[in-house]
Amino acid sequence: MFREMLRKKQQLSETECIDILRTQLRGVLSVLGDDDYPYGMPINHCFCEEDGKLYFHGGKKGHKIDSMKRHNKASFCVYDEGFRRDGEWALNIKSVIVFGRIEFVEDQEKVYRLSAELSRKFTGDETYIQDEIKLCKASKM
Repeated sequence: MFREMLRKKQQLSETECIDILRTQLRGVLSVLGDDDYPYGMPINHCFCEEDGKLYFHGGKKGHKIDSMKRHNKASFCVYDEGFRRDGEWALNIKSVIVFGRIEFVEDQEKVYRLSAELSRKFTGDETYIQDEIKLCKASKM
């Protein structure tokens, strides 16, 4: 169904791919947008060790959401910061591209848990994270 990689020497192991998905802060989510044009956007993500799925955080309405509801197939590209070898101009990066189908998480407790996990990629301030989740829960009531 999906093409094999042509440059096999550059192919990463599954462990390396998961490490990139786990550690990098954001990637580019691509969906089929308005009038079936590709629509790619930078987005924060969380790789869940429990189920091996990627979760995204974002607004509840707009072009992205409309596109995902219309066509649930997507690709997501994440890459590391790369490095340059001495005397070379080229930036060497490791990247991962995954394909899948978008599903919306409706279970609010799961949303809060995943939001906290995603927030920990950006801050270690647990008080801040828990206060933000409390505010979200309060606004739902």
